[in-house]
Amino acid sequence: MTDPYAVPDMDELLAQVRKQTEEVQRIQRTVEAMEIKAHSRQNEVTVALRGDGRFTSIDIDPRAIREYDARNLSEIVLEAVNAGLQKLAEASSAKFAPVIAAAKDV
Repeated sequence: MTDPYAVPDMDELLAQVRKQTEEVQRIQRTVEAMEIKAHSRQNEVTVALRGDGRFTSIDIDPRAIREYDARNLSEIVLEAVNAGLQKLAEASSAKFAPVIAAAKDV
């Protein structure tokens, strides 16, 4: 049985914090390097973004430009952008899940 009043080993605690910080930084670099692609429901618009949230391209099918007015086309673009942001959030959460789970176990 461990003593609930025992003082924790500070060197050990600091080492754990350093290790977790390094792991978080490593994962953050991995997330920032990710490339995410997403589409509107009918694939009229495709967006690409990096893990840091910056969009690198928005491609619009030429048929969509002929088929939709500006208002509808802007809604389709927003749909693709939001799909990209959602995919990025899901991918980021998946990358950080092991660290979050480990922190809860401590």
